[in-house]
Amino acid sequence: MTPWFIATEKFDKSHVGWEKYIAWAKLDQLDEVVSLDCSLCPTVLPEIKPEYWSRIVNEDFMLNFFTDLDYLRSEIAEIPRTNLLCVFRNPSAQSASEVPDNFTFVGYDLVDVQSQISALTNCGGFVDVFSNKELSEKGLLMSLERSREVQADLRRKYPHDPHANCHLWSIFRAY
Repeated sequence: MTPWFIATEKFDKSHVGWEKYIAWAKLDQLDEVVSLDCSLCPTVLPEIKPEYWSRIVNEDFMLNFFTDLDYLRSEIAEIPRTNLLCVFRNPSAQSASEVPDNFTFVGYDLVDVQSQISALTNCGGFVDVFSNKELSEKGLLMSLERSREVQADLRRKYPHDPHANCHLWSIFRAY
């Protein structure tokens, strides 16, 4: 699988909305949300410049993902509080072998296909599918097998909920 890259805003304890979010989400174990959720962790490059087209993924809803890591690094060099992520959509177990140096595994996210909202951290929970206690301090699942189970159960138990139709993402962060 080919890795994709995205730079997102950090959402952690220093964010002005953190306390309100934690009270709503009931995710007391979090010290940061590392996610592809476009409302909690939006891209730091929301405008698609003409010169991006040859360096980004050209699919619906995927235009903020870059295929050229060096170019993305140059674009975000002066932007503070950024998470530089290497991600794989619906990954295989071998995806980790494609991760560039200086990235470390953070976890797995389930992000709805249409509105790019995390089913794990931004839907109020799906208590009959997973427990909030299963999420790491970054708001992610840590096992690929468990992530696939949650993905399948969301679709099966909530067939009419748009937030339950999710892509599974493996997330690695630059350090």
